[in-house]
Amino acid sequence: MTVPTTYDPGCDTAPDEFASAADAAEHITEHCLHDGPVGQVGLEVEAHSFDLADPRRRPDWGEVTDAIAGVGALPGGSRITVEPGGAVELSGPPADGSVAAIAAMTSDRAVLRTAFAQRGLGLVLVGADPLRRPRRVNPGGRYSAMEAFFTASGTGAAGAFMMTSTASIQLNLDAGPRRGWADRVRLAHALGPTMIAATANSPLLAGRFSGWQSSRQWVWGELDEARCGPVLGASGDDPASDWARYALRAPVMLVHNPEPVPVTDWVPFAEWADGQTLLGGRRPTRSDLEYHLTTLFPPVRPRRWLEIRYLDAVSDALWPAVAFTLTTLLDDPAAADIAAEATESVATAWDRAARIGLGDRRLHAAALRCVETAAERAPAAVMESMQQLVRSVEEGRSPADDFADRAVAYGIGPAVRQLAKGES
Repeated sequence: MTVPTTYDPGCDTAPDEFASAADAAEHITEHCLHDGPVGQVGLEVEAHSFDLADPRRRPDWGEVTDAIAGVGALPGGSRITVEPGGAVELSGPPADGSVAAIAAMTSDRAVLRTAFAQRGLGLVLVGADPLRRPRRVNPGGRYSAMEAFFTASGTGAAGAFMMTSTASIQLNLDAGPRRGWADRVRLAHALGPTMIAATANSPLLAGRFSGWQSSRQWVWGELDEARCGPVLGASGDDPASDWARYALRAPVMLVHNPEPVPVTDWVPFAEWADGQTLLGGRRPTRSDLEYHLTTLFPPVRPRRWLEIRYLDAVSDALWPAVAFTLTTLLDDPAAADIAAEATESVATAWDRAARIGLGDRRLHAAALRCVETAAERAPAAVMESMQQLVRSVEEGRSPADDFADRAVAYGIGPAVRQLAKGES
C-alpha cells in the first residue's frame, strides 16, 4: 500500500491534511503536555488470563469477552479492555492522588477476579507469560496490522511476544507546570532503571527461564528504538520538542483506509507529512497523527499527561506500593530531589536493571533510597504494601526472585495455577 511519489512543493493539500512535517511538529509540541498542577493519578493494570483447570491452554476470545460481559459497571469506574493475547486491562479514571486511585483500582480488581473465577478463569499479575508461547486471540484489525508491520520490519518474534505475552502496571500522572516539564520528564526517565530493578517480575518466558529478571523489558528492548526507545534528547531541556522529533522520525505502522492497513515499508511520519511518500494516496491528517502517536511505545509517553510504561505487572499485595512510590517520587518536591540524586548514576542502566535487577550494587542502593523515601510519606492505607516493598528491596530481592523460587519448587504450570487461584 506504500506508494512512493515525487514531491511537488506547489501541490495542494486537503483542508485537514498537514502541509509539511514542520506543521505536524508544531501540532505535537502544542498539544503533547498540559500546563497545570500535579496531583491527578490514573492507574492501568494488565493481567494475563489463564484457564484454572489447564493453565497451559490460552482462553479464546469468546471465553474472555463472555467473562467480561458478566461484570457490569465497576465500582471504581475502570474501563475493561482485552490485549492481543487475551490479557485483561483495567484502566482507571483520574483520581485525586495515588491513594484514591489505588483504592478504586483495588475494588475493581476484586470484582473482576470474582467474575473470571466464576467462569473458571484466573488473572495473573506477572510481567511476562511464564508458560505459553505467543498467540493472538483478539481479532481486532489494529493488532492484525501490527503483526504484519513487525514481520515486515524484521521484529516479528519480538513483536508477537510484546503483543501477547507481556503485562504491566502503568501510571498516568499530570505533566505539571510548564516551567518544570524538563526536570519532571528527566526524572520520570531516570527512575526507570531503578524501579525496573526493584519491581521486575518476569524471570520466565514461554516455559523457560530467560536469564533476565524482567523478560518483559528484554522483549521491549528487542523492538526498534525508533518506536520503543526513550524519548529524551541529548539535553532533555525541551521534552515537547523531543517528543515531536521522536514521533516524526518513527515509521508509520498502519493507515486507516478506512480499515487499518499495515505499512510494510519504512516510512517515517515526517516523510509522509512532507509528501515525499503518500500513504493511502494522501498526506496525513490530524487524526492520522493522533493515531500514529498511539503506536509509539517509549517507556515514558507524553499524552498531555505522562504515561509511565516501564513497570512489570506485580501482585495485588505489591502494586499499591509501587504506584504510591513512583507517584510520590515525582509529585512530592522533596522526594523528587532525593530521587534525582539517588538515581543519577544509574539513570540510563535500562538493560542492566532488566537483566540482574537489584543484583547490581548501584541499582540496589538507588532503589533502597527511593523506596525508603516513599515509605516515610506513606499513609496507613498503603503502609502494609509499602513495608513489603521495603523489605524486599532491603533483602536485594525483586518479585522475580519470589516467582522463580515458586516455579522451581512446584513447577511452572502449578506455580501459575496457584497465582491464578489467588494463592499466596
